[in-house]
Amino acid sequence: MRKLENNELSRLDLNAFKDANKIPVYIILDSVRSHQNVGSVFRTADAFRIEKIFLCGITGIPPHRDIQKTALGATESVDWEYHENIDDLIQEFKKQKVFIASIEQAENACFLNEFTIPKEKKLALIFGNEVDGVAQSVVSASNTVIEIPQFGTKHSLNISVSAGIVIWEIGKQYMNSLKQ
Repeated sequence: MRKLENNELSRLDLNAFKDANKIPVYIILDSVRSHQNVGSVFRTADAFRIEKIFLCGITGIPPHRDIQKTALGATESVDWEYHENIDDLIQEFKKQKVFIASIEQAENACFLNEFTIPKEKKLALIFGNEVDGVAQSVVSASNTVIEIPQFGTKHSLNISVSAGIVIWEIGKQYMNSLKQ
């Protein structure tokens, strides 16, 4: 085996990416403190052609140096916008019939491996603060809560790792649904 060179990867250029079909998923980061986590989520969103990222609360916004460092240009390819108040954004999404899923540990949560993407609806995935997680008001307003099964001694994963796992699973389901 031989590692591929970057020019062999057949990646889209920025203009082609902007014009390409996206997975109908919104990623919402609420009060994520780490700029590196934000940048990492941008990069993952680019890799899976996520439609848009919404940054809320105290979440840092581009073009912060530390976001740019980990995003590696994904803040230019992935559409994003800032909303100060996530509760207002959630109400706006409810009016638009967006299916809202908080990524959290909660009563009656659905394990990620058992979650099925809603048909013909946009999906909003909410990731919360590194310490406090998704706010209870947001969990209560969500259509569902998705939990990543864990089997070790720790109670949580890093936000960028959680986002990577969830986006991978949702992206895989979406791509499989297109094949059927």
